[in-house]
Amino acid sequence: MSTTFQQPRDLRLSARDRHFKLPTAGHAPGYLQANLMIIPQAQAFDFLLFCQRNPKPCPLIEVLEPGMLEPASAKGANIATDVPGYRVYRDGEFTEERDDVSLLWQRDFVSFLIGCSFSFEDALAQAGVPLRHVQQGCNVAMYRTNIPCVPSGAFSGEMVVSMRPIKSRDVAKVVEISGRFALAHGTPVHVGNPQAIGIADTSRPDYGDAVSIMDDEVPVFWACGVTPQWVAQRSKLPLCITHAPGKMFVTDLKG
Repeated sequence: MSTTFQQPRDLRLSARDRHFKLPTAGHAPGYLQANLMIIPQAQAFDFLLFCQRNPKPCPLIEVLEPGMLEPASAKGANIATDVPGYRVYRDGEFTEERDDVSLLWQRDFVSFLIGCSFSFEDALAQAGVPLRHVQQGCNVAMYRTNIPCVPSGAFSGEMVVSMRPIKSRDVAKVVEISGRFALAHGTPVHVGNPQAIGIADTSRPDYGDAVSIMDDEVPVFWACGVTPQWVAQRSKLPLCITHAPGKMFVTDLKG
């Protein structure tokens, strides 16, 4: 049975020591979790514009100076070591997954911390809304859609969404609660019929793990911070480093 971390620093240090390698959902309740994008400075301005033009999937928490490893949102942390898993993409192709990217670090790297929907899950749990991926200890299901993002420079592509099965009676409550968390994607982008946003089969997510949808539940979809990873692939960036899906950088900021 794995430890549930209550404090962000403890989780980050365990990831740094390569002990904690699991999805971060359900950990550090009440603190903002962040998607991570690390790209060379040459592409950073266009990506910053992309985030500003697409605030739903890319709500910016922090942008670090070129080469900086310690974010203001997590004193003493190290962007290159304190995530439970990283992915490396070269020319748009996924090349490897690592526990630590220190050896790949470049002085011109700019790191972006982007809000994550895991941040509102504690509020849903406190309101009595169960979340199946947390109960099952697996990753949230994520899907590519047909919803276009507003392009910027080399960055273009479609939105990725996360899905949580929600009991029909709780949907209005879930919309209201998640809407309080603008830095965690806010309200859902779609409720119900997955085919309407280009998802053919919810049992086959593009990222994360499939979970069942019961007869009294509807699929609820939120914009997802994996969108920049998909866009970086589509845009064939020469190099970018991201968190592995579901394995977030956990900040010291309260949600």
